Amino acid sequence: MNIADIIFQLFVFAVPVIFIAIFFLSWRSFKMKKEQLNRIEEKLNSINKKEH
Repeated sequence: MNIADIIFQLFVFAVPVIFIAIFFLSWRSFKMKKEQLNRIEEKLNSINKKEH
């Protein structure tokens, strides 16, 4: 086997794996930020209820 063939095959294999990893990590980050915003909103609501 030629070294160039091995490098090409690794590249072809790595590209979809990288895209899947980027998609998963961005989805996870979005989900975590949404949960954090929900917690902050609940805290603000509880503070507002205590004031009134």
